[in-house]
Amino acid sequence: MTMPDDLIYLDYQATTPCDPRVVAEMMPWFTERFANPHSLDHAAGRAAHDAVEQARAEVAAILGAEVREIVLTSGATEANNIAIKGAVRHLLDRGDARRRVITLATEHKCVLESVRDLAREGCEPVILPVRADGTLDPDVLADALSVPTLLVSIMAANNETGVVQDMAALAPLVRNAGALLHSDLAQAVGKMDVDVRAWDLDLASVSGHKLYGPKGVGALFVRRRPRVRLTPLFSGGGQERGLRSGTLPAPLVIGFGAACRIARDEGPAERARVAGLRDRLLAALRAGCDGIHVHGVMSGSGRLAGNLNLRFDGVRALDLLAAVPQLCLSTGSACSSAEVTPSYVLTAMGLDRDQAAGGLRLAVGRYTSPADVDRAAVILCQAVARCRAQGSVSPHDGHTAQAG
Repeated sequence: MTMPDDLIYLDYQATTPCDPRVVAEMMPWFTERFANPHSLDHAAGRAAHDAVEQARAEVAAILGAEVREIVLTSGATEANNIAIKGAVRHLLDRGDARRRVITLATEHKCVLESVRDLAREGCEPVILPVRADGTLDPDVLADALSVPTLLVSIMAANNETGVVQDMAALAPLVRNAGALLHSDLAQAVGKMDVDVRAWDLDLASVSGHKLYGPKGVGALFVRRRPRVRLTPLFSGGGQERGLRSGTLPAPLVIGFGAACRIARDEGPAERARVAGLRDRLLAALRAGCDGIHVHGVMSGSGRLAGNLNLRFDGVRALDLLAAVPQLCLSTGSACSSAEVTPSYVLTAMGLDRDQAAGGLRLAVGRYTSPADVDRAAVILCQAVARCRAQGSVSPHDGHTAQAG
């Protein structure tokens, strides 16, 4: 698969291209097999329903869940909102006296904002710090759980750094405290082994477009035993277990299921290949230029196979991105017309503002070739040299000129 205009795509954590095999499975359901999967009064509707249920089974299989534990959504953002707000509101409606809701400073914005939103409903949001490598200290979690807690949300794999949390070690702390445990698995599913049972999760969120499926579809795992109950976020026909109303987009759901099946079948071999490409890229960058710092855990299973998050001494990420228009990369910084806001994930890991402003996210994936990696390393190193030669930044590590 090639990019337009000879671009090299190294942003597989932002989104993945839809696998052609997934597209092939979806296409008939857009045209000749277009029936509503909830129209069970006729054969066409029942065929769409059956295909959706087969896709649901594929989603359940990649998570290690039961089919009836899968609620289909528009993506992980919706699933995260339903999980966090829905679970907490149900407990509050039952008269639960607990008010604390815990998450991490490095979570996706939709999780952080969902937890913060609950403060308006009388809850106590607690945002835990992480260590310099991006992982959560179990003692910090245990201390936070000393106050009765409703729910804890911990992302399994970070969307910027690729750092993997030790869910199997953290889950017992949450279970012993009597709180619910939710995990945003959007980056994890398809890129590492995931097992909601082994991790003792109550709730978990998934997104189709992160694992070579279509955009606009995802899922929420809702544990049945012990049963987790949720208050729906909006009203309607109650199509998804009474938790998520609205007509399901059958073509997208079917594509999501196909993507999960492919990831489950081919995942181990793909991860080994992708990890090799990631390591090849880092080696080539280090051979071509000095002053490289990798952010977060780099060893073994502590990081997603395809991810690199790094900075180059004396180079601001936005300047570097402007110098490499043929590369598709992410900076982790949000820009406005007035200023550059460095990545909150990197600052939560202890980087100062200037260091965080140098952070770049590179992610290789299914359609990255060795030639792509080698060419990207050359382009990046040449651009780093040009940026340094322009003298617009301080030569010291991370101390870049202020945006303005």
